[in-house]
Amino acid sequence: MTSPDHTSFPTHIRIFSFSGRLALWWLIALIALMALTLAPARAQPRDAKVGGEAPVDVSTALDTLRAQMDSVQKSLKEPQTDAELVDLRATAQAAQAKADAAAAAIAPQLTSVQARLAQLGVPSTDTPEAADVAAQRTELTKSSSKLDAQNKLARLISVEAGQAAEQILSLRRSQFQARMGERTDSILGEPFWAELHREWPKDARRLKPLRTELTAVLAATPLQAWIGIFLAIVLILGLRVFAGRALIRLTTTRVPPGRLRRSLFAMAVVLLSIATPGLVADALRIGLARSNSLSDAFSTLLDWVLVISCYGGLIAGLGSALLAPVRPSWRLPPILDTVASSLGRFPLILAIVVSIGWFFEELAKIINASLAATVTIECFMALALAVTMAAALLRASRLRRRHKLDPESAQSPASPLWLTALFSLAWLVLVGGVICVLTGFVAFGSFVIKQMVWYAVVLSAMYLLTVLIHDGCVSLLASIRHNAEDEHLARPLTRARSQAVVVLSGLGRLGIVLLAVAFLLAPFGEGPAELLSHIDYLHAGISIGEVQIRPTSVLQSAVVLLLGFGCVRILQRWLAAQYLPTTSLDPGMRQSTANLFSYAGYVLAVALALSAAGLSLERVAWIASALSVGIGFGLQAVVQNFVSGLILLAERPVRVGDWVSLGGVEGDIRRINVRATEIQMSDRSTVIVPNSEFITKVVRNVTHANPLGLVQIKLPMPLSTDAERVRSLIVEIFRSHDDVLDEPAPKVLLDGIDPNHGLLVFNATGYVNSPRAAYGVRSALLFEVLKQLGQANLPLSKPSTIIMMPPDTPVLPGTDAAMPTAPA
Repeated sequence: MTSPDHTSFPTHIRIFSFSGRLALWWLIALIALMALTLAPARAQPRDAKVGGEAPVDVSTALDTLRAQMDSVQKSLKEPQTDAELVDLRATAQAAQAKADAAAAAIAPQLTSVQARLAQLGVPSTDTPEAADVAAQRTELTKSSSKLDAQNKLARLISVEAGQAAEQILSLRRSQFQARMGERTDSILGEPFWAELHREWPKDARRLKPLRTELTAVLAATPLQAWIGIFLAIVLILGLRVFAGRALIRLTTTRVPPGRLRRSLFAMAVVLLSIATPGLVADALRIGLARSNSLSDAFSTLLDWVLVISCYGGLIAGLGSALLAPVRPSWRLPPILDTVASSLGRFPLILAIVVSIGWFFEELAKIINASLAATVTIECFMALALAVTMAAALLRASRLRRRHKLDPESAQSPASPLWLTALFSLAWLVLVGGVICVLTGFVAFGSFVIKQMVWYAVVLSAMYLLTVLIHDGCVSLLASIRHNAEDEHLARPLTRARSQAVVVLSGLGRLGIVLLAVAFLLAPFGEGPAELLSHIDYLHAGISIGEVQIRPTSVLQSAVVLLLGFGCVRILQRWLAAQYLPTTSLDPGMRQSTANLFSYAGYVLAVALALSAAGLSLERVAWIASALSVGIGFGLQAVVQNFVSGLILLAERPVRVGDWVSLGGVEGDIRRINVRATEIQMSDRSTVIVPNSEFITKVVRNVTHANPLGLVQIKLPMPLSTDAERVRSLIVEIFRSHDDVLDEPAPKVLLDGIDPNHGLLVFNATGYVNSPRAAYGVRSALLFEVLKQLGQANLPLSKPSTIIMMPPDTPVLPGTDAAMPTAPA
């Protein structure tokens, strides 16, 4: 339950408060680990000076790289183990990177020297050259030759290093395929055990120095060191328990309910599971190393113990975090409670099996054990892993089958197709691996079973990290909307932040997936180191013709473009809101000026971005010239509307706010864009009209040049009406209205006399300040005229009506034959 004093915290404060505390705990643990790790290093003498390495001459550096590559080429002529090939490839890649850096540093110096030589020109054969000029030419020529030779040497070393790295990679793949195809005696046969029995005395002698050193180290370690190791282990375990309880308390009180709480808790559990055995192993290693002088073999073994402990903690932590047998409501993947609770111990068992097997494998490598001993360790480790995973699969399958047959089960028993395929593939791999191990193909069978464990670890870690990134970004997005009080993303700033968070989430998960793929391919020779080397190759750029496109240049171009657009928007708002209102320009002209400035600014920002990307404005001009033909044929309408928009903004025949009529479209201009103009109709709908329509067609601008609005009323009245009285009455009504102007004065004219119908037609006109007000004023005047005429007993004439009847229509008695009646 959430404590009362924490319920008032906003969502984003809870998230960052928890993250901050969790980060603080891990920072303390990391500092303690670094202090324990670096303590022996401080006791050792330091050869290098503090403050960084001294600058090395380019010639010396290239000579060193040349010697390294000669050593690598010489080593490749002899058989090498896989570990030695990995070291040689790392050396070649480092040499290639340094050679590329040296070539990049030499190139501008060589260009500068050659430019200075070009400025001196070609020496004349007729007149002798001045002594100082000749000396400078000689010096520059010598420098140019030296720099050119160094540049060529650096590029040659880079090419050789790249070729050596590819050769090493091919050798590793060949050795890997050869090792996978090797066959030994089966462990089910007597020859295998007979060979192991023959080789055991030799392996015991190889193991004896390490066992003797271990006994001596344990005996020579003083009591104070053992007490320190014991206290450090107790402290680490105590911190683990305290951190676990604090983690539960913080996640339940500071983090809002949802997937973020679960993913954060799962990630923290994994980190604690990795750190606890790692810190315990590191404390033991540091305690023994402080009091004794360890050999290289024993130090290497202790280092591997640290790595193995962290890997075992990772396996156990991932299993505990994803299964969550104690807290089913905090479980991330959709796993049945019965399956999760029954499999709760298997991750720890698997971690122990992997750690023990890996330890004995490294021990066999350190003591250079016999082939029989190595194969025996591989066999037992592969079989132990296979039995453990097979037991887990059997229990999970049995529980899911039992749950599916249970009619009272509340959870969904449906199994997706991918899960069934995954179980089938796992069984196939396990059975095939065990058969290979038992038949003598130990290397292949052990590799397959180990890769199954490795794939499960990598995919589980990838799932957890992607879920954590997604949940964090979703919570951050909800926090942005909540704080901005804009749940529907109506504000531009909220939309921009939300889009940035979504893009960040996608990029983060994509990076995790690519990293996972690199780790999955690591056993086949394409691990993270190779991926980083391929990424480093991209640093040199991609050549497209004479243009060199580099990732750093593209990133710089994107930054320049974003900054340029941002500056243009800020200046445009400043012009529209602060500077232009202080001028004598009308609102329409202010907006037009601001739009023209924004268009020019955007063009300048794009030009600067292209220059930052390595495309000079001259190349851009050539590209624009080449595209002009295509623009002329395919984009005629777009260019025509663009030019028309510029003409509208410059000549201003229509402005923002004008009332225009164009081809049956009548309304107010709300915005003049570079391609089209927005016209708002009387029903608030918007019509998008291309700008070329305003240039090539007849446009009626009702409100252009401050026109007056005309109010006109025509009244038909009987022929016997007093015309002077009607004129006086209507003129008085017009003059008494506040919106009718006194100048020009309102008029009432006798528009005509119709003696046939007995009508007098009066035409009353008046003017108002704006055409927009004419309709409302006319309506008000009509109401008032009708009212005043009624009070003055001056009726309006009725319109004459002619009704056509058939000739044989009978006339009713008492009715006039000239006045037909309406049919019944």
